[in-house]
Amino acid sequence: MKKHFKLVIVLIFLLVFTGACANNQETETPANTETKEEVELTISAAASLKDAMDVIQKAYQEEHPEVELVFNFGASGSLQQQISQGAPADLFFSAAEDKFDLLVEEGNIAKEDGIDLLGNSLVLVVPKEDQTIKGFEDLGKAEIDKMSIGTPESVPAGKYAKESLEKMELWNKVESKIVYAKDVRQVLSYVETGNVAAGMVYKTDAIVSDKVNIIATADPNTHTPIIYPVGIIKASKHYEAAKEFYQYLQNDKTLKVFEEYGFTTK
Repeated sequence: MKKHFKLVIVLIFLLVFTGACANNQETETPANTETKEEVELTISAAASLKDAMDVIQKAYQEEHPEVELVFNFGASGSLQQQISQGAPADLFFSAAEDKFDLLVEEGNIAKEDGIDLLGNSLVLVVPKEDQTIKGFEDLGKAEIDKMSIGTPESVPAGKYAKESLEKMELWNKVESKIVYAKDVRQVLSYVETGNVAAGMVYKTDAIVSDKVNIIATADPNTHTPIIYPVGIIKASKHYEAAKEFYQYLQNDKTLKVFEEYGFTTK
């Protein structure tokens, strides 16, 4: 009888002990499997960055499933104005230093939270198989009725194009022929569809298109250096997450992606 009683006591003890361990494990589980807070980051980026950033976005979100990257692509000048006027953004990736510097001067980006990350080159493109234009010097010919560049006041590629054409003493010959575009991708589209005889775009845009030919590269000495700075917006509601992505853009793996799409890296 005593043995039977002791056995019952042992079984009760084991049941209580097992239940306590299970409860303890349940309370500890959330701490051991801590999940990061889900955040949405808005990146205002130059249109010329789109192809490379699509690849980078996918890679980053696979590594950081808690972060959703939302891109606002456009002309750097337009994006800068949006941010200056209070549009929400967490990072600004510009195709021009002057647009970026305006946000630094306004206090929208802290100087220590920005870096000159990439470089690019300016090229002259024509529709595929078109042999009418063989170089910049042909742009002034009477038979060339239309060419396209970005609007110089808001599109950095357009500003560089105008500088280059002026330096080559071609601006006065082509100004009346120019069809202005809202961003560099629109210039490329005009050329691809044959709506214009030629256009000046970044090399990175031209190499991803199978509908245009690059026929000349503008001498870097004819225009302001093409530099792409990126920085964290001071008013970001997710500063730490933005900083983590900002640093990710600078690692060797990411820079290699940019190089594959024709950018130069510092």
